[in-house]
Amino acid sequence: MAHIARYVFYMLPGFGAGLLAHLLLLLPRRRRLDTRGLSSGTAREGAMALFWAYCGGMAVLTLVPQPGYVTAAFLGHAAPYFDVSGLSRRVSLIPFSQLDSLFNILGNIVMFLPFGFFAALLWRGFGWRRAVLLSFAITALIECWQLFVGRYFDVDDIIFNALGVFSGFLLGAALRRLFPRLASELAVSPKL
Repeated sequence: MAHIARYVFYMLPGFGAGLLAHLLLLLPRRRRLDTRGLSSGTAREGAMALFWAYCGGMAVLTLVPQPGYVTAAFLGHAAPYFDVSGLSRRVSLIPFSQLDSLFNILGNIVMFLPFGFFAALLWRGFGWRRAVLLSFAITALIECWQLFVGRYFDVDDIIFNALGVFSGFLLGAALRRLFPRLASELAVSPKL
């Protein structure tokens, strides 16, 4: 449990940045919806704020040289950002050759669930094909980026993270079907 709490702590600056991005884009997004004769309710805006906070947290956790890097940078203890030395030793291209602990495998799946979950609930026309494309695009981009910040590229991470995004999509799609009223509250609606 302490492991999870530490990762959530590392994500805090990103949560704040994500919420700030949501607030900065709120007015332009509402104008765009207005021009289309649509509106976004309170429940949807709350879910969008959660999604943006999550995205910011994940960016801080996955796109920096090490977890906790942003916090260390604020304290003046951060290492150089880009590091391509020893690149060949940080790449694993053979699937399931370096399986880590069950905690790491489940963590790689669970921490990417919200990408698919929120996408399935918040955006119309987000079907399984887009979920598959999104799952591999997001995770491959993150893994490739990590090569340049001194972290590891592991094809297993792509597989497990993509499985997490797609599982989140399935969960969100099931929720939409089981609770259509909730789904309608999370969708944009025609202006009255």
